[in-house]
Amino acid sequence: MSKRVYITGIGIICAIGNNVAETFDSLLACRSGIGAITRLTTLHKGIIPMAEVKKTTEELLGLAGHPGSTSFTRTTLLGMHAAREAIDSAGIGEINRYNTGFISATTVGGMDRSEKFYAEFLGNPGKGRLRDIVNHDCGDSTERIAGYLGVNGFITTISTACSSSVNAVMTGANLIKTGQLDRVIAGGTDSVTAFTLNGFNTLMILDKTGCHPFDENRAGLTLGEGAAFLVLESEEIVQKENKFIFAEVSGYGNANDAFHQTASSPDGTGAFLAMSKALKMSGFAPEQIDYINVHGTGTINNDLSEGVALERIFGQQPPPFSSTKGFTGHTLGAAGAVEAVISILAINRQVIFPNLNFATPMKELHIRPVTIGEEGKALAQRGKITHVMSNSFGFGGNNSSIILSSHYQEKSEK
Repeated sequence: MSKRVYITGIGIICAIGNNVAETFDSLLACRSGIGAITRLTTLHKGIIPMAEVKKTTEELLGLAGHPGSTSFTRTTLLGMHAAREAIDSAGIGEINRYNTGFISATTVGGMDRSEKFYAEFLGNPGKGRLRDIVNHDCGDSTERIAGYLGVNGFITTISTACSSSVNAVMTGANLIKTGQLDRVIAGGTDSVTAFTLNGFNTLMILDKTGCHPFDENRAGLTLGEGAAFLVLESEEIVQKENKFIFAEVSGYGNANDAFHQTASSPDGTGAFLAMSKALKMSGFAPEQIDYINVHGTGTINNDLSEGVALERIFGQQPPPFSSTKGFTGHTLGAAGAVEAVISILAINRQVIFPNLNFATPMKELHIRPVTIGEEGKALAQRGKITHVMSNSFGFGGNNSSIILSSHYQEKSEK
């Protein structure tokens, strides 16, 4: 069994970049992907901002080698794009050379195709084609991405709201540590749909000016779309093939405070337990964490709950922390993997990305996030970044936290 799990490949597509390099450039330039809705057909266009991937579905079909096809949802196509980049960056040739699994997460699944069917059916019941909704379930995107990659071993789907993709990574790490798999491609993908937008708007938690995480005057989240995948491999494979290592999965934890269907507990119990479990598994003390990529949705409830939990663990002088949702929007089921890739970039490039749109500290908290420096760039704070904690908290109280570490850490720390 592999005692250690390494990340040897990363891939991403989101509102600030169609790949890892573009995403990093946008992060460095403090260039947000949040803006007016351009692709989605909705009555809220021009009223509610969103963080859309800049490629159309038709362009994504072309990149996947299926131009003009109606068999792929946008969620699937985003996932195919990010997963292929992850595989390529890991230098994998024969995908099934080792016992390989694929774990994908999503919340919206193939809702975009279902919406198309519904609109046609309302206008003309005889026109609606049932074959347009066979891609609706979350597992459809997983199966199609796995087929695109050529993975024919263990395949499964996880859907635990906004913690979905980090739970996919955690599950993959567990399968490698217990010797059930040697390699896992894990992550998540979600596209924006009218259903998602209308649902969150009904909850009255969308900010019409764009999200302001951890700001006293925050008014809600901003929806985004995207996909990100990580290639996890056992230490045996890494040593045998002398592979490049982006980071190590040092610890993780999942907890559920069962407080409310959508709200986090005021005392941050679920977040506190998830972070505590991740620290315990890693063996690190709180002061060894160099940066925290917080969940930071920008809602009144989440930021207060997470902030209270941060103070419970790290005190009033925590490590530098920020929410990167001001760049990407909240990508829902893909958020954990998107932010894991961003956390890995922080480790590999030794930079901390700022919390955009922050102006006024929350009156209930003593802590405040890292913000843009005078240069207007992401180099607001440099320093040795060895261990990064990334938080992802979902509806229903499903909270997860993961710790990613530099491969070049001192062995004595482990």
